[in-house]
Amino acid sequence: MYLEYKDLDSVVNEVKKLKWVELQFTDLVGYLRTVLVSSHLISVEVFDSGIGKLDGSSVKGFTGIEESDLNLKPDPATFALLPWLEGSGRFICDVYTTSGRFLKDPRSVTQKLDEMLGADGLKVFLSPELEFFIFNEMHVHVDGWKQTFEIISNEGGWIGVAPFNKTKDGYYVPHPKDRFINLKMEIGDISKKYFGLQVEVLHHEVAAASQHEINFRGGNTTYAADAIQTVKYVIKSLAYKNGFLAIFMPKPLYGDNGSGMHVHISIWRGDENLFYDPNDDYAGLSQFARYFIGGLIEHGKALSAIVSPTVNSYKRLIPGYEAPVYLVWSKANRSAAIRIPAYSNNHASKRIEYRPPDPSANPYLAFSAILLAGLDGIRKKRDPGDPIDENVYKMPLHKRRDLGIKELPRSLEEALDELEADNEWLRPVFSKELIEAYIELKREEARRVNSYPTPVEVMMYHDI
Repeated sequence: MYLEYKDLDSVVNEVKKLKWVELQFTDLVGYLRTVLVSSHLISVEVFDSGIGKLDGSSVKGFTGIEESDLNLKPDPATFALLPWLEGSGRFICDVYTTSGRFLKDPRSVTQKLDEMLGADGLKVFLSPELEFFIFNEMHVHVDGWKQTFEIISNEGGWIGVAPFNKTKDGYYVPHPKDRFINLKMEIGDISKKYFGLQVEVLHHEVAAASQHEINFRGGNTTYAADAIQTVKYVIKSLAYKNGFLAIFMPKPLYGDNGSGMHVHISIWRGDENLFYDPNDDYAGLSQFARYFIGGLIEHGKALSAIVSPTVNSYKRLIPGYEAPVYLVWSKANRSAAIRIPAYSNNHASKRIEYRPPDPSANPYLAFSAILLAGLDGIRKKRDPGDPIDENVYKMPLHKRRDLGIKELPRSLEEALDELEADNEWLRPVFSKELIEAYIELKREEARRVNSYPTPVEVMMYHDI
């Protein structure tokens, strides 16, 4: 991503061969939204003037009804054909008001950050790993006292809140045990052929219930966020076409691993990887990178509200399922929030991996916030302390306290409290209005979700 076109005229000529075009944008929460327009509306002028087809007051967190008219400006670099919708294509769009860039458009955040880094002669290379589940179907049953949540996967059924006796033997399994090999190859092929996305790895993940992971070549902040929205769109569409359901919620099942979105980051000046130091005998990591890690640890609790942004996220962030809980850093240690991959130790591959994010995050906001936390650590020269090379899950409480190890928030409400108290580091690219709107949206979401009794609550408390 992106496919190559010579100029705007060549893009318009491709569009004229179609009947319909999807104009896509992302809301504050992270949902991909779209409006379908006739292809004859797309002209060279539209890439400058936009198409006034967006009612901002109908998108939560965007505008009030008194200022609701917004324009969608297609980004020509993101044009792609949609093979599952014959005669159609798509553009990812930027959102504008009548007077200029709409500051609550999440894509404007990554664009501003990329410009800010470029002005300093820097460029980020950011590559996410996206985990997800594929199910046959999902049902919620409510019948008097009998409330069960049923998920049927290709590898067994889950009824209620606990899985049948299954073992965690799904990781890297071959066909036919992983019967979605063909679907995953289709996902990889379509992503490359139609969207220009360089998919590198697709495999079955740890969870027994048909959990999978996709890795693709990254890029700058905007590119990586566009790629996440694109690949989620591709996976959901192809799963649906084949009669399945792709699920990106962080923790759909009790008693098994949840889905993460681990983010790999390096920062470059020209051909120099600023995270690499060949003289460092621990992980080949530069002081620049250590300060970046220091920023992630300092702002990790507030950052959690953006990278782990749902009530369900905090059901994934518990010990025992390879999900990070503690704000420590280490080499090749999956109990740490910040990991230094140790597959190789060279200039080209040196990076850090930030593990708390999950697929429910808005990628434009999450990737920008991760980078801003790290850059704030560099600016303030925040030392991250010594790495922790032991399993923090099994470390005695008194030892964690003695080492001053911080924990991630245990709920979305707690994370939002942290973000409300600690957000100045976001201000270089996040507008005050965006931060306030995001916090308000997420507080309302938490109130709504927490007001519903869950099946396990009924099971445990109905005869108390």
